[in-house]
Amino acid sequence: MTLQLELHTDPEPELDFDALAREVAEKVLEMEECPYEAQVSLVITDNQEIHSVNREFRGIDAPTDVLSFPMIPFEEPAGYQVIGEEDACFDLDTGELLLGDIMISMEKVRAQAKEYGHSVKREYCFLVAHSMLHLLGYDHMTPEEAQVMEARQRQALEALGITR
Repeated sequence: MTLQLELHTDPEPELDFDALAREVAEKVLEMEECPYEAQVSLVITDNQEIHSVNREFRGIDAPTDVLSFPMIPFEEPAGYQVIGEEDACFDLDTGELLLGDIMISMEKVRAQAKEYGHSVKREYCFLVAHSMLHLLGYDHMTPEEAQVMEARQRQALEALGITR
């Protein structure tokens, strides 16, 4: 798996953003039985930038914790049959499946970790897992969808020993 990481804010000194995101992303891909090598872009930013992007792309004039921009229009979660062999969702140089982009606000990560009473590491990893599931076609618009997605997030983090 290739993770393309960009830091648009001062990093949290005790976190290895790249290694943690890669570990969580790979666990989600394994759990969801992704049959391809995959590529994800991750931007770590602040509230100001994520607010601007949230307003532009979602019409919501407020900062948020994480944004996901999937490249593949999955018809069902992890429904890989929608992907054709000649599909434009593969990187021409590496052959990897282009899953999409993730943007995380470190300001929100810190605030939510404090609010929920767990570590910054746990909150960051939770948001990576959450966003990876979005990139694979999961959503939480109905209570049933939310229940499934929450269970998958929890399963991935528990498998990695990243708990509250």
